[in-house]
Amino acid sequence: MVQGAANWNTEQTQEWLQNYVDDWVSFYRKQTDEGEVASYIPILQEANPDHLGISIIGKDGMKVRSGDTEIPFTIQSISKVLSFIVACMEKGLAYMLDRVDVEPTGEAFNSIMHLEMRKVQKPFNPLINAGAITVTSTLEGNTSDEKLKPILDLMETILGYRPALNVEVYESERDSSMRNRAIGYYLLETGFLESDLNITLETYFKQCSIEVTVDDLAKIGVVLANDGEDPKTGEELIPRKITRLAKALMLTCGMYDASGKFAAYVGIPAKSGVSGGIVALAPPRVRDEDLPFINGCGIGVYGPALDDKGNSYAGIKLLRHIAKQWDLSIF
Repeated sequence: MVQGAANWNTEQTQEWLQNYVDDWVSFYRKQTDEGEVASYIPILQEANPDHLGISIIGKDGMKVRSGDTEIPFTIQSISKVLSFIVACMEKGLAYMLDRVDVEPTGEAFNSIMHLEMRKVQKPFNPLINAGAITVTSTLEGNTSDEKLKPILDLMETILGYRPALNVEVYESERDSSMRNRAIGYYLLETGFLESDLNITLETYFKQCSIEVTVDDLAKIGVVLANDGEDPKTGEELIPRKITRLAKALMLTCGMYDASGKFAAYVGIPAKSGVSGGIVALAPPRVRDEDLPFINGCGIGVYGPALDDKGNSYAGIKLLRHIAKQWDLSIF
């Protein structure tokens, strides 16, 4: 555990923490060759597998960032958290929980098999593709741009700017995502979808193609860590009940079918995407000792070399190291 500073909010201590994080990023960057960039979306293969960056933003405003922090990347499956939050804000928690469950699956994020074999009444959770596509179908609007708008609105409120859509990634996903189309047709046949299939899938591909940086993910993470309130102003950006459910889903379902191991060995809510991004958060902790970011923080990670579950290989190792050193685990 990092020790040696009585007040973690001083400029001197922030510099000290910065040196630690720089060392850790340099160390885990050497392990990026153990993973591979995503290939099922063709354009994602163009990412540099050696990239690794992290941004940490505390509730008190302290920031530590290191590595490839300026590299933009698409949000991919991290958008599932935001679309679920928006759908709950539009339709209400009870309405959405009638349409998607909150159970982990133990299956791959793009699995169809478990839907048919288990004859489910609704998708297991909103963070697998079947659940996310179902959620997207409930968003208000008659076109994909109208459905996408509240997601971008929420992001603009949190980030202070309106993120852009990466059109190249969107078109690559649209033209190559046969598995998601198969899931969509299954959902249509079983009556799960609430809007036109093509509009629903177009919206889904667009929400996954929103471009962000690790700073953006850290800002989203710190709002979630603060139960949906802006840590600077105290304004409620997301209702507390919705935020807490979203965090519970991130903890139990957010890292694909490696979510259980991540919860056990890292112990913080997180959601990954196949572009290599991870949004994570540590809520305020009660500890006897003084620790970095003890009042809570948001964390954004980018490392496009993935493990066999679809999570950033070096990114997970970096998060596990930091969580252990700073005692971030919620357990």
